[in-house]
Amino acid sequence: MVNCSRGEAASMTLPRELAAVDWGTLDFLGWRDPKAPLRGYLVVWRDGKAVGVQLRAAESKMSGRVAAMCSLCRTGQPASNVSLFVARRTGQAGRNGNTVGTYICADLVCCRNVRLDKPSATLHPDPGLTIDERVERLRTRTDSFIDEVLSTVG
Repeated sequence: MVNCSRGEAASMTLPRELAAVDWGTLDFLGWRDPKAPLRGYLVVWRDGKAVGVQLRAAESKMSGRVAAMCSLCRTGQPASNVSLFVARRTGQAGRNGNTVGTYICADLVCCRNVRLDKPSATLHPDPGLTIDERVERLRTRTDSFIDEVLSTVG
């Protein structure tokens, strides 16, 4: 975990099915901490190493009566299924309180959403894209978010 203390990393609850994760179908591993529901985690592979980022969800939820879009998978859905997540930047910038925020699927299952053959959402920004194209765009947007977290400029 690149943006939290050792104590915070030690207290995180790993997903139950971690040993069975099929990384071939995941562009990142995302999960919410059942012991700390506002806490989430995003782990990507970079240069053969796992890079993890701790996230914090907004305490308030948007109304489910309106639509919202995840910034990573670009899936439109009820706003109650999308949450604002913030991540502390690494290094001194993070210690100074600088964060990066974006709207992400509240359950952090963007990898599954982009692989749906026909997205069920009526609001889908890229209806003509193939699954491979949606996956590639998810990876690009996720990498950009991780780059922002790793940036010490804030």
